[in-house]
This record gives sequence, C-alpha cells and structure tokens, in this order.
Amino acid sequence: MIEKALTGNRLYWAWLAFLLLIMGVGALGYVHQFTYGLGATGMSRDVSWGLYISQFTFLVGVAAGGVMLVLPYYLHNYKVFGRITILGEFMAVAAVAMCLMFILADLGQPMRALNVLLHPTPHSILFWDMIVLNVYLLLNIVGGWVMLNAEKKELPPPKWVKGLIYLSIPWAISIHTVTAFLYCGLPGRHYWLTAILAPRFLASAFAAGPALLIICALIMRRFTAFDVGREAISKLVTIITYAAILNFFFVGLEFFVGYYSNIPGHMHTLDYLFFGLTDHAGNVYDNLVWPMRFSMVIGMTATIALLFPKMRDSYTKIGWLCGMIFVSLWIDKGLGLVLGGFVPTPMEYITEYYPTGTELAITAAVWATGFFILTILYKVVISVKLAKES
Repeated sequence: MIEKALTGNRLYWAWLAFLLLIMGVGALGYVHQFTYGLGATGMSRDVSWGLYISQFTFLVGVAAGGVMLVLPYYLHNYKVFGRITILGEFMAVAAVAMCLMFILADLGQPMRALNVLLHPTPHSILFWDMIVLNVYLLLNIVGGWVMLNAEKKELPPPKWVKGLIYLSIPWAISIHTVTAFLYCGLPGRHYWLTAILAPRFLASAFAAGPALLIICALIMRRFTAFDVGREAISKLVTIITYAAILNFFFVGLEFFVGYYSNIPGHMHTLDYLFFGLTDHAGNVYDNLVWPMRFSMVIGMTATIALLFPKMRDSYTKIGWLCGMIFVSLWIDKGLGLVLGGFVPTPMEYITEYYPTGTELAITAAVWATGFFILTILYKVVISVKLAKES
C-alpha cells in the first residue's frame, strides 16, 4: 500500500518538499550539535532538560490522545468513528516517532540510547518509559496497517490483531502515566512533586491529541475528497471540551495548593511562570510569563466557547478553537511545565533558559519529520478509503 504515497498533485509534493527543506536545515544543526556537543544548546547545569524534553513530554500526550478514538470504536462499537480511528492510530505513530527523535537529540551522542538495552535498570523510570513507548509504537503500526490492509482487500481483519488493538488502549494510558512518573518522582523539584501530575498529563493529552486530529481532518476535507463526517467531528469536540475543562481544573488545584497553603517551593515556580520571580538582588526573571498567560487566556477562551452550540456550527470555528486549545496546551506542557520546574533550583538559584538557534532548527526538523511521516500515512489511508468507496 505504501506505493499510494508516491502519487499526488502539485500541492502534495510541494508540502513534502517544504518539510524536507526544514528537515535538511535541522540536519545541519544536528551535525553542529553532534560535533560540538550539548554546549551548542541553551541547556546548563541548572536547566538540564530543555526544548527537546519539553517537546517529548507534550508529544507523548498527543500520541496517547489517540485512545479516545480507539476505545469508543473497538470497545463500544461506536461506528461513527469508523472513518477517523485509523487516523488517530497513525497520528500516534508519528507522535511517538517524534518522541524518540527528541530523546536521541537530547542525549547528545545517540549511541547512548543502547545503554538502556545493554545495561537494563528495571528500578529506573527511564527504562520503563523506553519500554512503553516502543511497544506502543509497534502496537499502532501493526494494528493500524493490518486493519487498513484488510479494509483494502474487503476482508475481515485477522482475529489476532484485535488483541493488539485492545492492548493498545491501556498501553496508551501507561505511556503518559510513566512519563509523568519521570517528573513527580523527583523530590527536589516541588512543582512536579504532585500526585495529580499523571491525571493532569492525561487530561491535557485527551484534549491536545483529538484537537490536532480534528485540524488534520479539516485540512484533508479542504484539500481532498475525504470527509470523516460531521458527527465524528462533533463527538470529538465534546471529548476535547471536557478534557480541557478537566485540565484547567487541575491547574487551578495547583494554584490553590501553592498559595492557600503558602508552600514556598510550590509558589516560587508558579510565581516565575505567571508573575515573574525576583531574586535577593532585585533582578526580575519573567521570560515565560507572557507565553503562560497567553496560554491560559486562549485555552480557557476556546474551551468556554466550545460549550456553546453556536460556536460549533461551522468547521471554520471548530478549526480555530481546536487550534487555540492545541497551542495553549503546547505552551503549558511543552514549555511551562518542564522549563518552569527548574526555576528556582533546589539551592534557590534562578537560571533562565533560552534555546539556541541550533536547538530551534533541530526541534523544527523533528516536527517536520513527524508531519512528513503523518502525511505519507494519511495519503495511504485516504487513497485506500476513497478507492473502496468509488
């Protein structure tokens, strides 16, 4: 079926060429980082996880968000998601692939990744994170491809693949839960040391993943003859709305715990993220204040708007509101949660983080690679489904 990705119009090939251009620029940045070392990045002793790990954390949620399609369709026989479920599975494939690339970029020397296999440490959360991510990637590749191939041949799928799909449902929960454990298992970082971090991760995942999927579905509807259906979009919007409400509720709980109980360690990071933090010399550190405020404003505005039927009566409005929620969650979890957790340090030092051009180029290249994979997979899906319908 992969040969179906080798045909397309000019817009299709122009989009792939654009992605390849970004990937090429990022490859040059990675060569520079590989030869010079991680000193080419903005990371330091005090901020040891930067843009790469923050993007990894966010994309794990995007990958896990696909379960909100798989679960209703396969467990509850909700046929409305029949045309969109495979898109969610393949989106998970692209997202996990990006996660793994960001980890390799963060390691500096990619061969170090083999140490996880050559010297396994089951007591380490990183070891289990590697296991759950790679297994989830395999489950979605095999499950999605076999189901699509069966649809192409107009045959019932083999029985064994249903077992893999059912397994992928709890596995999707596990990938983001284990990722949350990487943070809340670090006692020196008060902002991450909370029992609701895993539920907060999952709530944001169940909003960000479907939001991106709706955006992709609307783009495909605009430029191809493939339409996932109005009812499927409507149900996904409902899922996104309630997941986003739950996410902002959890954010509110963090504010209550920090400020009502007056816990300094919890308050300092929230101060830094939303109000700015002042050291003993009077210097103000606030490089994430406006992005975080912007994130909360557009996220809550879009979430409230989606509660009103008039704001969901057109695809244009739905697309913009889902885009706002996606960007909001990307800033909140892709920047604020990870980078803010390092300020201040356990020794009460304040070190701000600014990504370098090399980091930005590599990050853009990884995202471009993910969208390249997603475009190829979606082209195959569209070709198969349209050919079957014709």
